[in-house]
Amino acid sequence: MSQETARAAQDGASPVVGIIMGSSSDWDVMRNAVAILEEFGIPFETRVVSAHRMPLDMVEYGAQAVPRGLRAIIAGAGGAAHLPGMMAALTPVPVFGVPVPSRHLHGEDSLLSIVQMPKGVPVATFAIGDAGAANAALHVVACLATTDDALQQKLVAFRERQTEAARAMRVPPAPAA
Repeated sequence: MSQETARAAQDGASPVVGIIMGSSSDWDVMRNAVAILEEFGIPFETRVVSAHRMPLDMVEYGAQAVPRGLRAIIAGAGGAAHLPGMMAALTPVPVFGVPVPSRHLHGEDSLLSIVQMPKGVPVATFAIGDAGAANAALHVVACLATTDDALQQKLVAFRERQTEAARAMRVPPAPAA
């Protein structure tokens, strides 16, 4: 069990979001999703569930998502990046795909693999890398907030802080000609 899963269990809350990745090497990107969910106090779990190296575990995870109470799955994968699409095929729980940068094609291969799903098997696909993982989690927060007023207020406050931070940015003076 990961530290994040243990933390959710200690709080007495069952995870409502699964964060899965194809390999532990995807953690550097996927921890950005974890940070967002922690900020909003949303119980989650993290697991390595490789579509290629552990396909039966992947099938089991997808089959158990609804009975275990998951309301969203954020799936990150690099290279062939089959995990998000396969998870979407295995469960009715919404899947949010994060393309993880690859060594050779910098995540463009991952992005195309995740975004190019056949009709009827949707995966909400985000940007390559850190921003994609954070935005996937923020999108999950926004979806959950449609039925949770307290979470909605936290999201509005988060966005207001972003706006204020952007307003506080200063452009450096142009160099003298």
